[in-house]
Amino acid sequence: MRVAVLNDIHGNLPALEAVLHDIRTAHVDQIVVGGDVVPGPMPRETLRRLLDLDLPVHFIHGNCELAVLAQMAATDADSVTYWGTTSGAPLPEPLQAGMRWTAQQLQPEYESLFASWPKTLRLEIGGLDEVLFCHSTPRSETEVFTRLTPEERLLPLFEGLKVSLVVCGHTHMQFDRMIGSTRVVNAGSVGMPFGEPGAFWVLLGPDVQLRHTPYDLTKAAERIRATQYPQAQEDAQNILHPPSEQEMLEAFGKAELR
Repeated sequence: MRVAVLNDIHGNLPALEAVLHDIRTAHVDQIVVGGDVVPGPMPRETLRRLLDLDLPVHFIHGNCELAVLAQMAATDADSVTYWGTTSGAPLPEPLQAGMRWTAQQLQPEYESLFASWPKTLRLEIGGLDEVLFCHSTPRSETEVFTRLTPEERLLPLFEGLKVSLVVCGHTHMQFDRMIGSTRVVNAGSVGMPFGEPGAFWVLLGPDVQLRHTPYDLTKAAERIRATQYPQAQEDAQNILHPPSEQEMLEAFGKAELR
């Protein structure tokens, strides 16, 4: 069985379309969507594209699905208690606007769908045995770690899982590292990568392949700018010119697990 892992799509339908084309040529049997399908400029279209696929698709929630659910449940802006941040503090106002807009686009049709997604998923994959999928860490969708986070901080989270491979996302940068006896792979981000432009994902079975799909960034940016998403201009710019990996490693280093 061959499984494609798509994380952190963030409503970037052009990037998703490009990856789905590659998935067809790679003869994938199943897809795991590892959280943060939204928010983003084309949330309804992106979800519909995934739900209409003729392949089995497994979803787990990310911090952003839970943040959008919190917006859907809120009676007013001041009643929101979950923002999906490591500290639990509210997002900056421009990002709050993106969450609220996304919730408005998806409510009520997708509220029960988001609420049904699990925190983690386990699948048996030939050549890899049982694989655990999570958005960030097996215990939390908001914790931050990167390829540089010291192993001793991470060992308590990954010991005792009884799997040889964990696939995660959340920080939008691919890596492949060992934590104790557990191989931990970050699939990167389909829709909002840091470092090199394009769409990043992982192909599993019988080995682990870190994949990168180029696509027409200029055309994608034009499509994104044409939406009503409050962060459309910023998202379009980030797709064309993502922050560097070094810049984001330094930023995440201030928020990573201690």
